[in-house]
Amino acid sequence: METLMLPFSPRFIILTICAVVTALLLGIGIFDRKVLDLVLIPIVIFGGLTILGIRDLLQQNHAVLRNYPISAHIRFLLEEIRPEMRQYFFESEKDGMPFSRDARALVYQRAKMVLDKRPFGTQEDVYRDGYEWMHHSVAPKPNATEKFRVTIGGPDCTKPYSASVFNISAMSFGALSPNAVRALNAGAKKGGFAHDTGEGGVSPYHRENGGDLIWEIGSGYFGCRNRDGSFNPEEFARVASDDQIKMVELKVSQGAKPGHGGVLPAAKVSEEISRIRGVSMGEDCISPATHRAFSTPLEMMAFIGEMRRLSGGKPAGFKLCIGHPWEFLAICKAMLQTGIYPDFIVVDGNEGGTGAAPLEFMDHLGMPMREGVNFVHNALIGINARDRVRIGAAGKIATAFDMARAMAIGADWCNSARGFMFSLGCIQSLSCHTDRCPTGVTTQDPSRARALVVPHKIERVYNYHRATLHALAELIAAAGLDHPQQIRSIHFSQRTSTTEVQSFARLYPSLRPGELIDGTSDPRFREAWAMARAETFAAAG
Repeated sequence: METLMLPFSPRFIILTICAVVTALLLGIGIFDRKVLDLVLIPIVIFGGLTILGIRDLLQQNHAVLRNYPISAHIRFLLEEIRPEMRQYFFESEKDGMPFSRDARALVYQRAKMVLDKRPFGTQEDVYRDGYEWMHHSVAPKPNATEKFRVTIGGPDCTKPYSASVFNISAMSFGALSPNAVRALNAGAKKGGFAHDTGEGGVSPYHRENGGDLIWEIGSGYFGCRNRDGSFNPEEFARVASDDQIKMVELKVSQGAKPGHGGVLPAAKVSEEISRIRGVSMGEDCISPATHRAFSTPLEMMAFIGEMRRLSGGKPAGFKLCIGHPWEFLAICKAMLQTGIYPDFIVVDGNEGGTGAAPLEFMDHLGMPMREGVNFVHNALIGINARDRVRIGAAGKIATAFDMARAMAIGADWCNSARGFMFSLGCIQSLSCHTDRCPTGVTTQDPSRARALVVPHKIERVYNYHRATLHALAELIAAAGLDHPQQIRSIHFSQRTSTTEVQSFARLYPSLRPGELIDGTSDPRFREAWAMARAETFAAAG
């Protein structure tokens, strides 16, 4: 009896109704041919739902469909649109990850040059743990009118580069659409700031508008590789000699997935990508987890020195997310031993994220940007190299406050990837890895990429950069300073409990010049320095 009643249970009632309605409509249509035309469409609809329900009952992949034929599809539909529903209807201004609605709105407003002010006071809880603020001065300065820039290039660099303090972070063609690359580079050209190519090579879309480029090469050596995937110095020298390329950058790791390689399947290696990256069609395009051109800190410094020589004396440096502290300190020891120093180091944080990554890597691997920047800053102070090596910060930077905070703990300039993606129209749909980007930013589908109209987006990239630097100038002036390079850790504070506040100077204490060489007692560095060896990345002992 219980089995006979199953079709009328809540689980199966929708299928039962669809089947009964289909049978009734068929009967009416057969009995009275005059009304057949009227019931034909309902017959198709309810008949189709009945067939779908029977298929749900018989399929073996989804248990919920076997138990709830037809109705379970509503669950899948709601699950599919859940991110959009949450983003548009339920998030507060400060909610939303990775970037809050308020932060996204600020970028959109500045990119469009519309009112970016907020009414009625802050929505931040200024008494929560972790709340941070910048100190203002009772004697503020007039807003600086100069474009904030920093000169990158140490004593061994013959072609130093005057860079904006705010630049486009590394994003490859292939990850970005051709139109996105065009708009970013043309915006950089108009605004006088730099555009990092990412490790995917220098594409025609990077060259089309002549904006300053930072050429990043990763473990795949795309654009400067031999057929077996090894580094090709002659090809590197040929490409790096282009006047549009202002700096060359070795990618050691990235924040989204440090220590993780990547594979572009052979099916996705188009003729265009094959030509740009220097890989063969019909073969997987592999970015190994490790470099083949070097395997020790000493070899790494020699390779950076060779990059500088081959590029004709342009600034050469590297990008990494800090992992084992002793490994970076081993690189520092290699600098001391070889006398070869990078001109710059870009510190990526594990909060970086334009590249798709396994959840465990994205959430729990690598040092966050702030700790990483401060660690590198202090390590260079500790070996008396801070004055010759510039530090760039990358990792969830979108506003002038983000920039000022990074500079307070050691950065000389900042890079932003997702901030500039927002300026292109990115809506944080979190579909970057699916090739179904709704705004044409992160897709290789021409029908989707056409949504990004390059001339319009050039202006928005330019406006976002200009408005963010204007906001930075206002912050700097309010603090009584003339230039971002004057920002120090004493200019910021953080609430560490409801009743306690600490200065960044206390939260991020600084080493003395040469302290690592002389022997430090600082627990952040003492053991790691002892474990570091210039001959190997492995820890001593």
